[in-house]
Amino acid sequence: MLALVVNPIAGVGGPAGLAGSDGADVQADAAARGGLSRADARASDALRVVAAAHPGATVLTAAGAMGEDAVRRAGLEPRVVFTAAIPTAAVDTTAAVRAVVEAGARLVLFAGGDGTARDVAAALTPPPARPVAALGIPSGVKMYSPVFAISPAAAGGVAAAWLDEPLPVHEQEVLDVDEAQLRRARVEPQLFGMLPVPQRAGRTQARKSPTPAGEHAAVIAAARAATSLFRPGVRYLLGPGGTLAEVGRLLGVATTALGVDVVLDGRVVRTRASERELLDEISRGPAKAVVTVIGGQGFLLGRGNQQLSATVIRALGSDPLIVVAPEQKLVDLHGRPLLVDTGDPEVDASLAGYVRVVTGVGTVSLYPVVAPEAGASTHPDNAEGALHAT
Repeated sequence: MLALVVNPIAGVGGPAGLAGSDGADVQADAAARGGLSRADARASDALRVVAAAHPGATVLTAAGAMGEDAVRRAGLEPRVVFTAAIPTAAVDTTAAVRAVVEAGARLVLFAGGDGTARDVAAALTPPPARPVAALGIPSGVKMYSPVFAISPAAAGGVAAAWLDEPLPVHEQEVLDVDEAQLRRARVEPQLFGMLPVPQRAGRTQARKSPTPAGEHAAVIAAARAATSLFRPGVRYLLGPGGTLAEVGRLLGVATTALGVDVVLDGRVVRTRASERELLDEISRGPAKAVVTVIGGQGFLLGRGNQQLSATVIRALGSDPLIVVAPEQKLVDLHGRPLLVDTGDPEVDASLAGYVRVVTGVGTVSLYPVVAPEAGASTHPDNAEGALHAT
């Protein structure tokens, strides 16, 4: 039987320009900066795929915002087996997962990020007497763990297939970082457990891979090439990542490394900008977002840079991105395409196709980009993974 557990505050720090959503203080700051959680909406998106294949199916879940609301919105029948007080806490996620498993769940979909995955892993340790699988609907800020689907629709597709016939299950790592360290640009993921995750080609994301220390020269070369593209009077929205931190260093400006900073004519005009602040900057004149490739996963948008939202991308116009990454990051994808997951299928589809990736001084690679939510034509299984260098 299928179950759903939603972390109602997951991802609230993303659009607000924060490096996570853990802690009451961070959540309050996020709310003040206009941050909203997408977990409930993304859970509904996943379950609509299930509903299309299995109309009227019953889903074990928790009351209200922890799952029941999303199940009803998707047109399925909720069977509530757990109730928590609002606001919820990590212990509620763990308790909810245990409750749905005790009620007979064999696949638990959970909407959240790496912190939520830790809570789910805690609930399934030690493993229940009967086999249970789990799959994340990506809804957080940090998603380093390979326990998430590449999009809500992908999670729903896996769940629908599971209801027809159980899929192969592999143990996958649950990784997380200390958010206080993350905000100081120290990214050191730690292993917090394992989860049994159903496998379907192209539907689950890979583990995030760090850039090896030995590739620093390649990072500098890619960053230097990116800065050569900057033009006077244009606002550049520098996303998170080590490559873009190097862009800031070459420009001689101090950036926050894990936020989105706005640079205009060689100076920072906005640091750690929220979605709302980015829209304000874009309204003031020409602008482009500068993003890099998440190592091992291939995401351009939707992982760690949610403030570069669909609304922001749309406001940037028809050519919104400069993509910069050392070529080895593309090679390490082994032909898998780059991914965009803004949550808006139309925006994602507009970015699909081939993108120019600035890889070094005088070198650009054309690489495929797919939008998992936009339909079969942009499905990773249908994309050509060959690297085209120019």
